[in-house]
Amino acid sequence: MNSMDIHQIFQHLQHRYPFLLIDKVLDYTIGESLVAIKNVTYNEPFFQGHFPHHPVMPGVLLIEAMAQATGILSFKTGQAQPDENSLYYLVGVDKARFKQPVEPGDQLLIEVKLLRHSHGLWKFAATTKVDDKVVASAEILCMKQND
Repeated sequence: MNSMDIHQIFQHLQHRYPFLLIDKVLDYTIGESLVAIKNVTYNEPFFQGHFPHHPVMPGVLLIEAMAQATGILSFKTGQAQPDENSLYYLVGVDKARFKQPVEPGDQLLIEVKLLRHSHGLWKFAATTKVDDKVVASAEILCMKQND
């Protein structure tokens, strides 16, 4: 089993608080898939305004969490050690679906599978679950920044 702690995640993503949405990688297979978690707490800054009396994690942040997981898998698959100039950009989201709200106390299980990689463009199938129930899914496209 290949896992990554927060310190290893910092080495693969440029994101930091409050925008880092991956807490731990539970497992990954280079060139195939990755499973990560995000612990959702009431202290998340977006809950102050979305919504104060019924806090719900914004769908765009669910997409971003899935995109961050694809970025880690892309770096691992490319076997490159990222540096401060290494970025993968989100360039497309297809078939996005949101099935149920994500609230404080939930733990997101983020699963991404590489569908294809060609000419620097990466395409993934991504699913996010809470308690084995799908809360969001999408196809994510990303591309490595050209230096």
